[in-house]
Amino acid sequence: MSDWTTFGRVDADGTVYVKTAEGERVVGSWQAGAPEEGLAHFARRFADLVTEVDLTEARLNSGAADAAHSLTTVKRLRTTLAEAHVVGDIDGLTERLDKLAAAAEQKAGEARAARDAARTEAVARKTALVEEAEKLGAESTGWKSAGDRLKEILDEWKSIRGVDKKTDGELWKRFAAARDGFTRRRGAHFATLDAQRKQAQGAKDELVREAESLAESTDWAATANRLKDLMSEWKAAPRASKEAEQRLWERFRAAQDAFFSRRSEVFSARDAEQRGNLERKQALLAEAEALDVDGDPRAAQAKLREIQGQWHEAGRVPREAAAGLDRRLRAIDEKVRVAMDSAWRRTEPSANPLLVQMREQVAEAEQRLARAQAAGDAKRIREAEQALASKKQFLALAEQAS
Repeated sequence: MSDWTTFGRVDADGTVYVKTAEGERVVGSWQAGAPEEGLAHFARRFADLVTEVDLTEARLNSGAADAAHSLTTVKRLRTTLAEAHVVGDIDGLTERLDKLAAAAEQKAGEARAARDAARTEAVARKTALVEEAEKLGAESTGWKSAGDRLKEILDEWKSIRGVDKKTDGELWKRFAAARDGFTRRRGAHFATLDAQRKQAQGAKDELVREAESLAESTDWAATANRLKDLMSEWKAAPRASKEAEQRLWERFRAAQDAFFSRRSEVFSARDAEQRGNLERKQALLAEAEALDVDGDPRAAQAKLREIQGQWHEAGRVPREAAAGLDRRLRAIDEKVRVAMDSAWRRTEPSANPLLVQMREQVAEAEQRLARAQAAGDAKRIREAEQALASKKQFLALAEQAS
């Protein structure tokens, strides 16, 4: 700006001109002082334009500014430059703005392409979820697992962003229809199942009455065979409701026990073997009842599994003792199960292996972002920021679920 004759001049009547490759043009008038002062005034205006261009270029190159917004700024500056009331290297700044406009156009195009690609991927993900939901809704008979999966699909659906409103609405209608269809089929299934259970209850009641009628029989072989046949029919029959099934089973088992207990009195040779089995199971039961379930439930569970394996290998015992032994062993098994459940519930959510793994993944993503920022690679920085945001989002959802 010190050499005012390079890019401009002030004539005798105070008119200020700027020099360009196309010739001179008037940019203003100066009457307040020396021509050099006037030229310096208009040169400072030019410097302001250069500063704005510098800032725009720096923000565009750093990736801090939206490329489309930068392009608009560059075009505005380029348009006004031809009539700007400034003195300076108009031609040089024009050339610089043209190059900057090309760069901004390219970055804006890349940004649009990235948004389009992200939108396409989001639509594809939601479409895949909809298609899976439709398949489950139309075909699945795994009612619990399918119901759980539909809930997972809904959670994943909510995490997907970037789909236009119209497409998202259409996909949502398909998903909602699939879920409603599954709910209706499940309701119909369980209604049918209730009817089947009532029918099964009647069939098993007949089996129980026949078994009870055979309980006092002394025709050992034929009755034993018939009771075995009744047991096979029982197993093949559908299940009644839980309460009815248990009540009928207790009567059915009692009838069998009554017959086989009487028969065991006749078969003295078998009694000796069964008494030996009884002693073995009593020893196993004593060992099981002595387990420190509250002190170390996991060790107790492992030892109980070992005892149960030996229990089944020990063989049959007298009928009058079997039920009591089984009840005591079941009581121990239930005690171990309750202790294990209690221990599991006391486990801190932060100790969840899945949460630990997800936190490690977030830490790794943060390190990748730091490395990208240190390298100054704008593309890597964007990709690292997106990856970190995604992992943090999934971690937050997992922590809320815990």
